[in-house]
Amino acid sequence: MAAWDLSVAVEELGPQAPPLKISVTSDLHIGGVILKVVEKSQIQRDWSDHALWWEQKQQWLLKPSWTLDKCGIHADARLCLTSQHKPLRLRLPSGITLRLRACFSSPVFRSVTGICRLLNIRHPEELSLLWPVEEKKRKKEKDVEEELYDITRAPLPSSSIPKLANGMPAFFAEAAETEAVYKMLAVSQPAPAPETIAKLYRTTNITEKAHINSRWLDSSRSLLQQGVKEHDKLLLRFKYYTFHDIAPQADAVRVTQLYEQARWAVLLEETECTEEEMMVFAALQYHIGKVSLTEQFVASCPAMEDLDSALQCLEVKMEGESSADDMLETMTAPELHDYLKIFRPKRLTLKGYKQYWFTFKETTISYFKSKEESCKEPIQQMSLKGCEVAPDVSVAGQKFCIRLLIPGPEGMNEVYLRCEHEQQYSRWMAACRLASKGKTLADSSFSSEVQSIQSFLAMQKTTPSTNTAQTDESINTHSLVSPRYQKKYKPKQLTPRILEAYQNVAQLSLTDAVQRFLQIWQALPDFGLAYIVVRFKGCRKDEVLGIANNRLIRIDLSVGDVVKTWRYNTMRQWNVNWDIKQVAIEFDGNVNIAFSCVTADCKIVHEYIGGYIFMSTRGREQSNTLNEELFYKLTGGHEAL
Repeated sequence: MAAWDLSVAVEELGPQAPPLKISVTSDLHIGGVILKVVEKSQIQRDWSDHALWWEQKQQWLLKPSWTLDKCGIHADARLCLTSQHKPLRLRLPSGITLRLRACFSSPVFRSVTGICRLLNIRHPEELSLLWPVEEKKRKKEKDVEEELYDITRAPLPSSSIPKLANGMPAFFAEAAETEAVYKMLAVSQPAPAPETIAKLYRTTNITEKAHINSRWLDSSRSLLQQGVKEHDKLLLRFKYYTFHDIAPQADAVRVTQLYEQARWAVLLEETECTEEEMMVFAALQYHIGKVSLTEQFVASCPAMEDLDSALQCLEVKMEGESSADDMLETMTAPELHDYLKIFRPKRLTLKGYKQYWFTFKETTISYFKSKEESCKEPIQQMSLKGCEVAPDVSVAGQKFCIRLLIPGPEGMNEVYLRCEHEQQYSRWMAACRLASKGKTLADSSFSSEVQSIQSFLAMQKTTPSTNTAQTDESINTHSLVSPRYQKKYKPKQLTPRILEAYQNVAQLSLTDAVQRFLQIWQALPDFGLAYIVVRFKGCRKDEVLGIANNRLIRIDLSVGDVVKTWRYNTMRQWNVNWDIKQVAIEFDGNVNIAFSCVTADCKIVHEYIGGYIFMSTRGREQSNTLNEELFYKLTGGHEAL
């Protein structure tokens, strides 16, 4: 077989060095090529992390036994021998930037797993990497060099669970400075100055929010394939909003970073919330900031974890061993009956709120003129499966309303239910939330849902506080609320309101306060929605697709109203026509939708849907092993096949 020359650039020789020419035959394997290049370079070092990168094809040659012929490499190929792990600047949700070594040759999904293993973050499948938004430089501002924490000396993460020392990975426990870095990751950062918040990039409308989602990296391709170079800056963020198996003992970094992402989503108005909710968020931030100076997350202790899991198993057993009376009660499905008021903004028949007798059975609400007429035909029946539920509450104003958007053939019908008091509201709100997911009142989560709604309402109650608390000057109110409320109120007006809300949370421990913050954030109507501007087949105007952890939402771009909701559990199949870049989805009942994406690649939508379906397959017992192959099958598209 004829020999021919192959030129290979060697990264170690420097960018200006000419490529090395080596004589090869077509049946020489990739491992043999690397061996020849290393010998010719005459550099003594550990080459085990190096591999060949094929520049024209933008691909790695990672199979050392494959021959040049099998790879399709000819004399015109430009190859480069380069390290697979390179330094990367990584900005975490808390705003800290780390310099660390990441894998540039594996798919991003695996690279993120490696990064999370190094930082001791469990369930890396919930996170991913995205490009930062390019910030427009103002002329007056000098380029301020951000603070970098260098942990490139950390050993490359192996597939095994990291060794822990003092509750942190062994690498961080080696020196005082690395230990300080780990503590910064595991403890929430103090409230930023209002000027810092003002300078940060803030989305002002739904289209800008949609543009951010076009920046996610493709999970099934490597960093180098996507144009990421060493020392580039990327953001590490929670992408899939289904947080599996959160255990504060083992998840100090994960919970802290999740809290920081939630806090910034609220402060930068990425997630909408009411004024009362904002005051509760501000009070919790103030409390967490105070408590985190003295208290820390419970460090991981194996004996405690065993005890926890044993208690959880016991809890499940106890739930199973219920009495005969309880069983009779659950066999006859529970119902709700009460007088409520209803208001339908788009219907002229009901002007203002009108009182009726309501019954809630399984996932359906019916209403009648009076209690006596409840044995006759109802005035109307509304199935709440797949509906959108949002609170419209003011505890101070004694207003307890539930806003329902119910899917109908012409789109979403808007209905408001008004409750008399918070006990009634808590029960009906919990029932509506469960029904929207297709669950009935017999579901075991009903009572915990009622309790969480009641505890949230309790936080919004103002308690007459002492004058000393009212004049607490250490509170920097404008760092705790979003810019909208900074403009609306002066610090003098905000301080008493935040301190009133603070009275209700002051007794919470750090772990409880952070978990309460996350609970309230997860209960917000547009929590975890990723927006993409799309154009539906047969339509002439752009619309917005909202992707959540359990549903897809069609939103009118001009008004921002929800037009239609589709649940994943009614989805039959979805596919992408990669040639015309169109996503087609089929739901139960012969419902078919198709759309092309305007602000992002359709691969991003495909990956979101596949990713959420993958997240729903995770069970409690297999929490440590990830089915990576299934993730690529669901999210990878035509390349995965």
